[in-house]
Amino acid sequence: MARSSAKPEFRWVDDADGLDAVVQGLAGTGAYALDTEFHRERTYYAQLALLQLAWDDQIALVDPLAVDIRPLHDMLVRPVPCLMHAAAQDLAILERACGALPAQLADTQIAAGFVGLGTPGLGVLLQRRLGVHLPKADRLTDWLRRPVDPAAASYAAADVAHLHALWHSLITELEARGRLAWVLDECEHQRCRYGELVEIDQAWWRIKEARRLKGRSRCVAQEVAGWRELRAQRLDKPVRHILPDLAVVAIAERPPRTRTDLQRVRGLDGRHLRGGASAELMDAIEAGQALDEDKLQIPDREGVDPTLRPAVTLASAWVSQIARDLDLDASLLATRADIEGLVRGDATSRLLSGWRGEVAGEPVRQLLSGRAALAFNGEGSLVLERRSRQPMADGDGS
Repeated sequence: MARSSAKPEFRWVDDADGLDAVVQGLAGTGAYALDTEFHRERTYYAQLALLQLAWDDQIALVDPLAVDIRPLHDMLVRPVPCLMHAAAQDLAILERACGALPAQLADTQIAAGFVGLGTPGLGVLLQRRLGVHLPKADRLTDWLRRPVDPAAASYAAADVAHLHALWHSLITELEARGRLAWVLDECEHQRCRYGELVEIDQAWWRIKEARRLKGRSRCVAQEVAGWRELRAQRLDKPVRHILPDLAVVAIAERPPRTRTDLQRVRGLDGRHLRGGASAELMDAIEAGQALDEDKLQIPDREGVDPTLRPAVTLASAWVSQIARDLDLDASLLATRADIEGLVRGDATSRLLSGWRGEVAGEPVRQLLSGRAALAFNGEGSLVLERRSRQPMADGDGS
Protein backbone atom coordinates (compact mmCIF):
# COMPACT_ATOMS: atom_id res chain seq x y z
CA MET A 1 0.00 0.00 0.00
CA ALA A 2 1.35 3.41 -0.94
CA ARG A 3 2.13 5.68 1.98
CA SER A 4 1.60 9.40 1.98
CA SER A 5 2.30 12.22 4.40
CA ALA A 6 2.32 15.15 1.97
CA LYS A 7 0.84 18.37 3.28
CA PRO A 8 -2.36 19.23 1.40
CA GLU A 9 -2.73 22.52 -0.42
CA PHE A 10 -5.55 24.77 0.76
CA ARG A 11 -6.85 28.31 0.59
CA TRP A 12 -7.51 30.48 3.60
CA VAL A 13 -10.92 32.18 3.51
CA ASP A 14 -11.45 35.22 5.70
CA ASP A 15 -13.77 37.54 3.77
CA ALA A 16 -17.26 37.44 2.28
CA ASP A 17 -16.05 37.29 -1.32
CA GLY A 18 -13.87 34.30 -0.57
CA LEU A 19 -16.74 32.53 1.19
CA ASP A 20 -19.08 33.24 -1.72
CA ALA A 21 -16.57 31.58 -4.04
CA VAL A 22 -16.51 28.53 -1.76
CA VAL A 23 -20.31 28.33 -1.68
CA GLN A 24 -20.45 28.54 -5.47
CA GLY A 25 -17.81 25.83 -5.80
CA LEU A 26 -19.73 23.56 -3.46
CA ALA A 27 -23.03 24.11 -5.24
CA GLY A 28 -22.19 21.69 -8.03
CA THR A 29 -20.41 18.99 -6.06
CA GLY A 30 -21.92 15.61 -5.29
CA ALA A 31 -20.32 15.28 -1.85
CA TYR A 32 -18.12 17.36 0.42
CA ALA A 33 -15.98 16.79 3.50
CA LEU A 34 -16.26 18.93 6.61
CA ASP A 35 -14.56 19.31 9.98
CA THR A 36 -14.33 21.97 12.68
CA GLU A 37 -11.86 23.15 15.27
CA PHE A 38 -13.34 24.64 18.41
CA HIS A 39 -12.79 25.49 22.06
CA ARG A 40 -15.21 25.21 24.96
CA GLU A 41 -13.00 25.50 28.04
CA ARG A 42 -14.26 28.94 29.02
CA THR A 43 -17.76 29.02 27.53
CA TYR A 44 -21.04 27.13 27.70
CA TYR A 45 -21.39 26.98 23.93
CA ALA A 46 -18.49 25.66 21.90
CA GLN A 47 -16.55 28.47 20.21
CA LEU A 48 -16.08 27.67 16.54
CA ALA A 49 -12.51 28.62 15.62
CA LEU A 50 -12.05 27.10 12.17
CA LEU A 51 -14.14 25.28 9.58
CA GLN A 52 -12.48 22.97 7.04
CA LEU A 53 -14.11 22.00 3.74
CA ALA A 54 -12.96 19.73 0.92
CA TRP A 55 -14.67 18.99 -2.40
CA ASP A 56 -13.43 17.80 -5.77
CA ASP A 57 -9.74 18.84 -5.67
CA GLN A 58 -10.32 21.88 -3.45
CA ILE A 59 -9.68 22.50 0.26
CA ALA A 60 -10.73 25.67 2.05
CA LEU A 61 -10.12 26.72 5.63
CA VAL A 62 -12.80 29.22 6.60
CA ASP A 63 -12.07 31.65 9.42
CA PRO A 64 -15.34 32.16 11.37
CA LEU A 65 -13.68 34.85 13.46
CA ALA A 66 -13.33 37.02 10.37
CA VAL A 67 -16.34 36.13 8.21
CA ASP A 68 -19.99 35.29 8.86
CA ILE A 69 -20.37 31.64 7.88
CA ARG A 70 -24.17 31.59 7.78
CA PRO A 71 -24.11 31.56 3.95
CA LEU A 72 -22.99 27.93 4.29
CA HIS A 73 -26.57 27.14 5.31
CA ASP A 74 -27.57 26.49 1.70
CA MET A 75 -24.68 24.07 1.28
CA LEU A 76 -25.65 22.11 4.38
CA VAL A 77 -29.28 21.62 3.41
CA ARG A 78 -28.48 20.27 -0.05
CA PRO A 79 -29.35 16.54 -0.27
CA VAL A 80 -25.78 15.37 -0.83
CA PRO A 81 -23.46 13.47 1.55
CA CYS A 82 -21.47 15.47 4.07
CA LEU A 83 -18.39 13.39 4.94
CA MET A 84 -17.22 13.76 8.53
CA HIS A 85 -15.30 11.78 11.12
CA ALA A 86 -16.71 11.53 14.66
CA ALA A 87 -19.30 14.18 13.87
CA ALA A 88 -21.23 14.29 17.15
CA GLN A 89 -19.85 17.55 18.54
CA ASP A 90 -19.46 19.21 15.14
CA LEU A 91 -23.17 18.87 14.39
CA ALA A 92 -24.34 21.04 17.24
CA ILE A 93 -21.72 23.64 16.38
CA LEU A 94 -22.83 23.74 12.76
CA GLU A 95 -26.48 24.12 13.67
CA ARG A 96 -25.70 27.01 15.99
CA ALA A 97 -23.33 28.76 13.57
CA CYS A 98 -25.17 28.15 10.28
CA GLY A 99 -28.73 27.45 11.34
CA ALA A 100 -28.72 24.03 9.68
CA LEU A 101 -27.44 20.48 9.90
CA PRO A 102 -26.06 18.49 6.97
CA ALA A 103 -29.00 16.97 5.12
CA GLN A 104 -27.08 13.70 4.76
CA LEU A 105 -24.35 12.58 7.14
CA ALA A 106 -21.63 10.06 6.22
CA ASP A 107 -19.48 9.49 9.31
CA THR A 108 -16.31 7.50 8.62
CA GLN A 109 -15.86 6.61 12.29
CA ILE A 110 -19.29 5.01 12.38
CA ALA A 111 -18.60 3.21 9.10
CA ALA A 112 -15.33 1.82 10.49
CA GLY A 113 -17.23 0.09 13.30
CA PHE A 114 -19.26 -1.89 10.78
CA VAL A 115 -16.19 -3.42 9.11
CA GLY A 116 -14.48 -4.60 12.27
CA LEU A 117 -12.23 -1.58 12.85
CA GLY A 118 -13.77 -0.39 16.10
CA THR A 119 -14.10 3.37 16.55
CA PRO A 120 -10.59 4.65 15.75
CA GLY A 121 -9.42 8.21 15.49
CA LEU A 122 -9.02 9.61 12.01
CA GLY A 123 -5.24 9.31 11.97
CA VAL A 124 -5.30 5.63 12.89
CA LEU A 125 -8.06 4.87 10.40
CA LEU A 126 -6.27 6.61 7.53
CA GLN A 127 -3.10 4.64 8.25
CA ARG A 128 -4.99 1.34 8.27
CA ARG A 129 -7.12 1.94 5.20
CA LEU A 130 -5.09 4.22 2.96
CA GLY A 131 -1.54 4.21 4.30
CA VAL A 132 -1.84 7.96 4.88
CA HIS A 133 0.01 9.56 7.77
CA LEU A 134 -1.47 12.82 8.96
CA PRO A 135 0.82 15.72 9.88
CA LYS A 136 1.75 15.72 13.54
CA ALA A 137 -0.69 17.73 15.61
CA ASP A 138 -0.18 19.79 18.73
CA ARG A 139 -3.14 18.88 20.91
CA LEU A 140 -2.73 22.16 22.76
CA THR A 141 -3.07 24.37 19.67
CA ASP A 142 -4.96 27.58 20.38
CA TRP A 143 -7.27 27.66 17.38
CA LEU A 144 -8.61 31.07 18.36
CA ARG A 145 -5.24 32.74 18.01
CA ARG A 146 -4.51 34.63 14.80
CA PRO A 147 -2.62 34.14 12.64
CA VAL A 148 -2.95 30.38 12.80
CA ASP A 149 0.41 28.65 12.80
CA PRO A 150 1.13 27.23 9.30
CA ALA A 151 1.81 23.76 10.68
CA ALA A 152 -1.51 23.80 12.54
CA ALA A 153 -3.31 24.97 9.39
CA SER A 154 -1.79 22.07 7.42
CA TYR A 155 -2.94 19.67 10.11
CA ALA A 156 -6.48 21.10 9.94
CA ALA A 157 -6.55 20.80 6.14
CA ALA A 158 -5.39 17.19 6.34
CA ASP A 159 -8.43 16.34 8.47
CA VAL A 160 -10.65 16.72 5.39
CA ALA A 161 -8.18 16.08 2.57
CA HIS A 162 -8.60 12.28 2.55
CA LEU A 163 -12.20 11.81 3.69
CA HIS A 164 -13.52 11.20 0.17
CA ALA A 165 -11.01 8.42 -0.48
CA LEU A 166 -11.58 6.99 2.98
CA TRP A 167 -15.35 6.92 2.60
CA HIS A 168 -15.06 5.29 -0.83
CA SER A 169 -12.77 2.63 0.65
CA LEU A 170 -15.22 1.91 3.45
CA ILE A 171 -18.42 1.83 1.39
CA THR A 172 -16.84 -0.57 -1.07
CA GLU A 173 -16.40 -3.05 1.76
CA LEU A 174 -19.74 -2.19 3.33
CA GLU A 175 -21.55 -2.88 0.08
CA ALA A 176 -19.72 -6.20 -0.25
CA ARG A 177 -20.90 -7.14 3.24
CA GLY A 178 -24.43 -5.84 2.70
CA ARG A 179 -24.09 -3.30 5.50
CA LEU A 180 -24.15 0.08 3.80
CA ALA A 181 -27.82 0.56 4.72
CA TRP A 182 -26.94 -0.19 8.37
CA VAL A 183 -24.29 2.53 8.35
CA LEU A 184 -26.53 5.10 6.71
CA ASP A 185 -29.24 4.30 9.26
CA GLU A 186 -26.79 4.81 12.12
CA CYS A 187 -25.47 8.04 10.58
CA GLU A 188 -29.02 9.38 10.35
CA HIS A 189 -29.59 8.42 13.97
CA GLN A 190 -26.45 10.33 14.90
CA ARG A 191 -27.51 13.31 12.82
CA CYS A 192 -30.87 13.49 14.55
CA ARG A 193 -29.68 13.00 18.12
CA TYR A 194 -27.04 15.75 18.14
CA GLY A 195 -27.30 18.55 20.66
CA GLU A 196 -25.43 20.74 23.09
CA LEU A 197 -28.39 21.59 25.31
CA VAL A 198 -29.85 19.32 27.94
CA GLU A 199 -33.37 19.22 29.28
CA ILE A 200 -33.29 21.71 32.14
CA ASP A 201 -35.16 19.45 34.56
CA GLN A 202 -32.72 16.64 33.75
CA ALA A 203 -29.52 18.64 34.25
CA TRP A 204 -29.00 17.10 37.68
CA TRP A 205 -28.68 13.65 36.11
CA ARG A 206 -25.19 14.57 34.88
CA ILE A 207 -23.92 15.06 38.45
CA LYS A 208 -22.53 11.73 39.54
CA GLU A 209 -22.95 12.25 43.27
CA ALA A 210 -26.54 13.45 42.82
CA ARG A 211 -27.58 9.94 41.82
CA ARG A 212 -27.35 8.85 45.47
CA LEU A 213 -29.66 11.58 46.74
CA LYS A 214 -32.99 10.53 48.20
CA GLY A 215 -36.37 12.06 48.84
CA ARG A 216 -36.77 15.83 48.75
CA SER A 217 -33.03 16.27 48.22
CA ARG A 218 -33.59 15.19 44.62
CA CYS A 219 -36.18 17.92 44.15
CA VAL A 220 -33.71 20.54 45.36
CA ALA A 221 -30.98 19.10 43.15
CA GLN A 222 -33.31 19.29 40.12
CA GLU A 223 -34.15 22.94 40.66
CA VAL A 224 -30.64 24.07 41.60
CA ALA A 225 -28.98 22.23 38.72
CA GLY A 226 -31.65 23.57 36.36
CA TRP A 227 -30.99 27.13 37.54
CA ARG A 228 -27.27 26.57 37.05
CA GLU A 229 -27.80 25.34 33.49
CA LEU A 230 -29.97 28.32 32.53
CA ARG A 231 -27.56 30.82 34.05
CA ALA A 232 -24.64 29.16 32.27
CA GLN A 233 -26.49 29.45 28.96
CA ARG A 234 -27.39 33.07 29.59
CA LEU A 235 -23.84 34.08 30.52
CA ASP A 236 -22.20 31.62 28.10
CA LYS A 237 -19.98 30.19 30.80
CA PRO A 238 -19.21 26.57 31.74
CA VAL A 239 -21.62 25.25 34.36
CA ARG A 240 -18.75 24.57 36.73
CA HIS A 241 -17.99 28.30 36.76
CA ILE A 242 -21.56 29.01 37.85
CA LEU A 243 -21.70 26.40 40.60
CA PRO A 244 -19.45 23.36 41.21
CA ASP A 245 -21.06 19.92 41.29
CA LEU A 246 -19.95 19.54 44.90
CA ALA A 247 -21.93 22.64 45.87
CA VAL A 248 -25.08 21.44 44.09
CA VAL A 249 -25.01 18.17 46.04
CA ALA A 250 -24.18 19.89 49.32
CA ILE A 251 -27.09 22.32 48.87
CA ALA A 252 -29.46 19.47 47.99
CA GLU A 253 -28.49 17.47 51.06
CA ARG A 254 -28.73 20.41 53.49
CA PRO A 255 -30.61 23.29 51.88
CA PRO A 256 -29.43 26.66 53.26
CA ARG A 257 -32.15 28.75 54.84
CA THR A 258 -30.41 32.11 54.62
CA ARG A 259 -27.78 33.77 52.45
CA THR A 260 -25.41 33.48 55.39
CA ASP A 261 -25.95 29.71 55.39
CA LEU A 262 -25.39 29.75 51.63
CA GLN A 263 -21.96 31.31 52.04
CA ARG A 264 -20.93 28.38 54.25
CA VAL A 265 -21.74 25.70 51.66
CA ARG A 266 -18.78 23.57 50.75
CA GLY A 267 -17.48 24.34 47.28
CA LEU A 268 -18.98 27.83 47.14
CA ASP A 269 -17.08 31.08 47.35
CA GLY A 270 -17.80 34.74 46.68
CA ARG A 271 -17.32 34.57 42.91
CA HIS A 272 -20.18 32.09 42.59
CA LEU A 273 -22.59 34.44 44.36
CA ARG A 274 -21.99 37.65 42.44
CA GLY A 275 -24.20 39.38 39.89
CA GLY A 276 -27.48 38.44 41.52
CA ALA A 277 -26.58 34.76 41.73
CA SER A 278 -27.12 34.60 45.48
CA ALA A 279 -30.78 35.69 45.29
CA GLU A 280 -31.47 33.51 42.25
CA LEU A 281 -29.94 30.49 43.95
CA MET A 282 -32.01 30.96 47.09
CA ASP A 283 -35.11 31.13 44.90
CA ALA A 284 -34.10 27.87 43.22
CA ILE A 285 -33.58 26.20 46.59
CA GLU A 286 -37.01 27.34 47.74
CA ALA A 287 -38.57 26.10 44.49
CA GLY A 288 -36.93 22.71 45.00
CA GLN A 289 -38.26 22.40 48.52
CA ALA A 290 -41.76 23.22 47.31
CA LEU A 291 -41.64 21.06 44.17
CA ASP A 292 -44.41 18.51 43.78
CA GLU A 293 -42.79 15.10 43.74
CA ASP A 294 -44.76 14.12 40.65
CA LYS A 295 -42.82 16.84 38.80
CA LEU A 296 -39.48 15.36 39.76
CA GLN A 297 -37.65 14.03 36.69
CA ILE A 298 -36.20 10.67 37.68
CA PRO A 299 -33.27 9.30 35.65
CA ASP A 300 -33.78 6.19 33.61
CA ARG A 301 -33.37 3.23 35.88
CA GLU A 302 -29.75 2.62 36.70
CA GLY A 303 -29.69 -0.95 35.54
CA VAL A 304 -32.69 -3.18 36.16
CA ASP A 305 -34.46 -4.83 39.02
CA PRO A 306 -32.02 -7.18 40.80
CA THR A 307 -34.09 -10.18 39.78
CA LEU A 308 -33.49 -9.33 36.10
CA ARG A 309 -29.73 -8.84 36.32
CA PRO A 310 -28.91 -12.45 35.33
CA ALA A 311 -31.04 -11.93 32.21
CA VAL A 312 -29.07 -8.80 31.33
CA THR A 313 -25.79 -10.65 31.82
CA LEU A 314 -26.94 -13.53 29.63
CA ALA A 315 -28.28 -11.24 26.90
CA SER A 316 -25.11 -9.12 26.98
CA ALA A 317 -22.98 -12.22 26.48
CA TRP A 318 -24.98 -13.21 23.41
CA VAL A 319 -24.95 -9.70 21.93
CA SER A 320 -21.16 -9.61 22.35
CA GLN A 321 -20.88 -12.95 20.57
CA ILE A 322 -23.08 -11.70 17.70
CA ALA A 323 -20.83 -8.64 17.36
CA ARG A 324 -17.73 -10.83 17.21
CA ASP A 325 -19.30 -13.19 14.70
CA LEU A 326 -20.31 -10.28 12.45
CA ASP A 327 -17.05 -8.36 12.93
CA LEU A 328 -18.99 -5.39 14.30
CA ASP A 329 -18.10 -2.89 16.97
CA ALA A 330 -20.20 -4.13 19.89
CA SER A 331 -21.19 -0.63 21.02
CA LEU A 332 -22.77 -0.01 17.62
CA LEU A 333 -24.82 -3.17 17.83
CA ALA A 334 -26.18 -2.47 21.32
CA THR A 335 -25.25 -0.53 24.42
CA ARG A 336 -25.92 -1.91 27.87
CA ALA A 337 -28.82 0.56 28.11
CA ASP A 338 -30.30 -0.96 24.94
CA ILE A 339 -30.07 -4.43 26.45
CA GLU A 340 -31.47 -3.37 29.81
CA GLY A 341 -34.35 -1.65 28.05
CA LEU A 342 -35.18 -4.81 26.14
CA VAL A 343 -35.03 -6.91 29.31
CA ARG A 344 -37.34 -4.44 31.09
CA GLY A 345 -39.80 -4.58 28.21
CA ASP A 346 -39.11 -1.03 27.08
CA ALA A 347 -40.83 -0.58 23.71
CA THR A 348 -38.31 2.12 22.71
CA SER A 349 -35.26 -0.14 22.91
CA ARG A 350 -33.24 0.11 19.70
CA LEU A 351 -33.01 -3.69 19.70
CA LEU A 352 -36.65 -3.91 18.70
CA SER A 353 -36.45 -2.25 15.30
CA GLY A 354 -34.45 -1.96 12.09
CA TRP A 355 -31.37 -4.00 11.38
CA ARG A 356 -30.63 -4.36 15.11
CA GLY A 357 -33.98 -6.00 15.68
CA GLU A 358 -33.26 -8.53 12.98
CA VAL A 359 -29.62 -9.20 13.86
CA ALA A 360 -29.79 -9.18 17.66
CA GLY A 361 -33.20 -8.21 19.00
CA GLU A 362 -35.16 -11.27 17.94
CA PRO A 363 -32.49 -13.79 19.05
CA VAL A 364 -32.27 -12.06 22.44
CA ARG A 365 -36.04 -12.13 22.80
CA GLN A 366 -35.98 -15.87 22.11
CA LEU A 367 -33.34 -16.24 24.79
CA LEU A 368 -35.28 -14.16 27.33
CA SER A 369 -38.54 -15.99 26.62
CA GLY A 370 -36.96 -19.35 27.31
CA ARG A 371 -37.37 -20.61 23.74
CA ALA A 372 -33.60 -20.69 23.25
CA ALA A 373 -30.52 -21.34 25.37
CA LEU A 374 -26.85 -20.38 25.26
CA ALA A 375 -24.08 -22.93 25.19
CA PHE A 376 -20.35 -23.02 24.54
CA ASN A 377 -19.36 -24.62 21.28
CA GLY A 378 -16.23 -26.16 22.75
CA GLU A 379 -13.96 -23.64 21.03
CA GLY A 380 -14.51 -20.66 23.30
CA SER A 381 -17.52 -19.18 21.50
CA LEU A 382 -21.19 -19.08 22.41
CA VAL A 383 -23.99 -20.51 20.27
CA LEU A 384 -27.73 -20.04 20.55
CA GLU A 385 -29.59 -23.35 20.52
CA ARG A 386 -33.18 -24.47 20.65
CA ARG A 387 -33.89 -25.10 24.31
CA SER A 388 -34.32 -28.77 25.14
CA ARG A 389 -35.96 -28.12 28.52
CA GLN A 390 -34.14 -31.21 29.72
CA PRO A 391 -32.31 -30.43 32.98
CA MET A 392 -29.04 -32.22 33.52
CA ALA A 393 -29.18 -35.01 36.06
CA ASP A 394 -26.43 -35.72 38.57
CA GLY A 395 -23.55 -37.34 36.79
CA ASP A 396 -24.47 -36.15 33.30
CA GLY A 397 -21.33 -34.06 33.07
CA SER A 398 -18.94 -36.90 33.85
